[in-house]
Amino acid sequence: MDLRKLKTLIELVETSGIAELEIQEGEERVRITRAGMQMQPTAMAMYQAPQMMMAPATAPAPVAPPPEPAPPAAPEGHVVKSPMVGTFYRSASPGAKPFVEIGDTIQQGDALCIVEAMKLMNEIEADASGIVKAILVENGQAVEYGQALFVIG
Repeated sequence: MDLRKLKTLIELVETSGIAELEIQEGEERVRITRAGMQMQPTAMAMYQAPQMMMAPATAPAPVAPPPEPAPPAAPEGHVVKSPMVGTFYRSASPGAKPFVEIGDTIQQGDALCIVEAMKLMNEIEADASGIVKAILVENGQAVEYGQALFVIG
């Protein structure tokens, strides 16, 4: 979609009363949303609940917020992080035995997993020796640069 057409669509949204416009041409798709749209006060009044007059009662007890669940404790040890963005694989091929399992003893330089990036299979090696305490990513999951993959103790 060319720039002139986009500018025209933006002007259309600004001058009209519409809040959002979405157009698709072939595989190109554009969504223009008007920021800061607020409901008119008359429209808001229609959604307010009717108020009733009642005799004053005792003040309701304040409601305590529910306790937040504690975040799961991360195993302590050396964290192996992803050196790139890609897809995490625990084994060299589908159906093959995973490189490592929790509880395995590994040496520095041992293969831990594969991260596929741009159709290239990059073998990720252990940068420390120890025992695999945790595998923090699921097979086939997308990973980000610097995301924790394994904990080695």
